[in-house]
Amino acid sequence: MSALPIDVALAWESLPALFAGLRVTVFLTVLPLMIGLMLAFPICFARMSPRRVLSLPAEIFVVFFRGAPLLILLYLVYYGLGQIEALREGPFWVLFGSPFGCAIVALSLNHAAYMVEVLRGSLLAVPHGLVEASEALGITRRNIFLWVRMPLALRYGLKAYQNEVVSFVKGTAIVSVVTITDLMAVANAIFEQTYDPFTPILCAATFYWAFVNVLRIGFQFWGRWLNRHSAEDAVAAPAGRTVTP
Repeated sequence: MSALPIDVALAWESLPALFAGLRVTVFLTVLPLMIGLMLAFPICFARMSPRRVLSLPAEIFVVFFRGAPLLILLYLVYYGLGQIEALREGPFWVLFGSPFGCAIVALSLNHAAYMVEVLRGSLLAVPHGLVEASEALGITRRNIFLWVRMPLALRYGLKAYQNEVVSFVKGTAIVSVVTITDLMAVANAIFEQTYDPFTPILCAATFYWAFVNVLRIGFQFWGRWLNRHSAEDAVAAPAGRTVTP
């Protein structure tokens, strides 16, 4: 009996199928992240609006889609919307009639709800004095948002965004329940064929680990680029010191 918990030969034979599943996982990660982020901006502005007619619907959206488990949300979109006859006969059935479309909708809405709060917290963290100083200099509100608030909000919210993306990647594993052959579905299929519970699951875990760490390293480089002025100041500070006798 091998001392290793995995069958090396089976792991090697499974690599092509696992890579194919990983491609599906990457697709179902990147596209909903982009769509969710685009949805988050207008919802965040509505959430921060002093007008209750705008802020209340945005608040309800965030509370619902953050509070509902992602698996239940996926079931509601995949199985529930298919019961609506008007939707089945309409043009949107091209999207909701496929497992991929339903998964993208459910994942995007879930990610958007979390990103609304990340954006909102980051924008509120920008010191109000900087905004007032910019207004005193005659800078327009649009330019204040683009060149003062957003750059600072990106620095403040980067860690929270990184945590949300990492959690989101792991959450995509549930899409296998709606017949999508992602990385987890491939691992389950290999397990059902071989009755080996360790090899396919550990291989899938390794792929997820590698994917998450590639994203983490990317966020580290992004964070260093956003805070490059801090490193430059730290290097320049000793050179500007004068030694007094």
